[in-house]
Amino acid sequence: MTEHVDVLIVGAGLSGIGAACHLEERRPGTSYLVLEARDAIGGTWDLFRYPGIRSDSDMFTMGYRFRPWTDSRSLADGTSILRYVRDTATAYGVDEHVRYRHRVVGADWSSQDATWTVTVDHDGEVTTYTCGFLWCCSGYYRYDRGYLPEFAGVDDFEAVGGTVVHPQHWPEDLDWTGRRVVVVGSGATAVTLVPALAEQAAHVTMLQRSPSYVLSVPATDPIDAKLLARLPAKQAYAIARWKHVLIATGFYKLSRWRPEWAKALLRKGVAGALPAGYDVDTHFNPVYDPWDQRMCFVPDGDLFKAVRRGDADVVTDRIDRFTPTGLRLESGREIEADVVVTATGLNLLAFGGMTLSVDGDEVALPETMAYRGMLLSGVPNFAYVVGYTNASWTLKADLVAEYVCRLLAHLDRHGYDAVVADREDDVTEEPFLDFSSGYVQRSLHLLPKQGSRTPWRLRQSYLHDLRTLRRAPLDDGVLRWSRVHERASA
Repeated sequence: MTEHVDVLIVGAGLSGIGAACHLEERRPGTSYLVLEARDAIGGTWDLFRYPGIRSDSDMFTMGYRFRPWTDSRSLADGTSILRYVRDTATAYGVDEHVRYRHRVVGADWSSQDATWTVTVDHDGEVTTYTCGFLWCCSGYYRYDRGYLPEFAGVDDFEAVGGTVVHPQHWPEDLDWTGRRVVVVGSGATAVTLVPALAEQAAHVTMLQRSPSYVLSVPATDPIDAKLLARLPAKQAYAIARWKHVLIATGFYKLSRWRPEWAKALLRKGVAGALPAGYDVDTHFNPVYDPWDQRMCFVPDGDLFKAVRRGDADVVTDRIDRFTPTGLRLESGREIEADVVVTATGLNLLAFGGMTLSVDGDEVALPETMAYRGMLLSGVPNFAYVVGYTNASWTLKADLVAEYVCRLLAHLDRHGYDAVVADREDDVTEEPFLDFSSGYVQRSLHLLPKQGSRTPWRLRQSYLHDLRTLRRAPLDDGVLRWSRVHERASA
């Protein structure tokens, strides 16, 4: 027998658990389930196991608005974040609503019944669920495979005992003690791995094609620590959260308004953290402006400390090929290595790879437009979560959850069965994400579009969304509400 719920949530990671908690708090009595493809709660924080894994956003904004982060550390390790997500699920009772090893394959909306029929792969067997509202919280990374460029000569390197590993699939038994390690990449994963591996490796080289902006921040902010020590947890968390929001927003606005000022500030910080005479401009001075790509944060400058000690170095060059002893670069330089970590990025995958259809017609995502960054044009009773590129993911996830609860309340209050965003003809299409990072550019053609104006334009601004998503009227002339019996009689 097919099981039916009011709301079906896809994904039991940071967003999915948050969505379920919001339903528990704001929509008591709403029946729901959380379908999780893997066998544990936690999403990204359960999947990634590489050394040193930590948040790349401060935990006072990456934590849920409704549940204080009580640790004084701003950039927390992955184990602590995973524990926080799971403890939150237990505290709100949502862990009892999670179905594990349930990978959503597809979902079809019936206009006649105002119902989604969701097809699920459960341990190789196909089963179905039905729901009135489908809420996708699966993020946008592909979990089963990271991005890996083709490198010539990998077999030659591995044939003589060399090890090549992608951080997304870190082997539990990998021992890098006393070995020469090369980390290929310059993003958040690479700058996390290098200092962590350098503690035991003979030497670590971060090999990058081009630099990223790297900013040292305190692992424990003294102001946050004082707030937590002197005030009740909820009050301290709220103040610390707003402090981080305003500082991050201010720095982002400065970066976009006066990029040269921001670049000079960042360069000065890096130069001060590295040995005198270090070639900062080659290795830490990107050609793009700050926040054209996501910035890398390192707690207490641990990456720079590893370089200063001589445990690590940074090389900016391109790989020609792997050799039996390591890597040959396009400049002709050879880097000897025993272990090569390909921190080369992630693949994007919209909605966990599930297909959407409306009355049997498959939805072509690139032909849809994002309404307020959470609904799809022409797709009824469907919402998704995509966080900010310039701030913590959870800031947006919380706002989406509040908005979805408002939608559900409006449906109930007025006796509606469905709501859909109707695309407007005068809105010009723009790329879904205005971001130059490789992992985004590789996949933009597979994603929905955003529009040239509100409510179709994605504002990468928490302060803007805080006003509009909490207070904007739901009857805005774009959302269309309907009842099944009216549709049937028509």
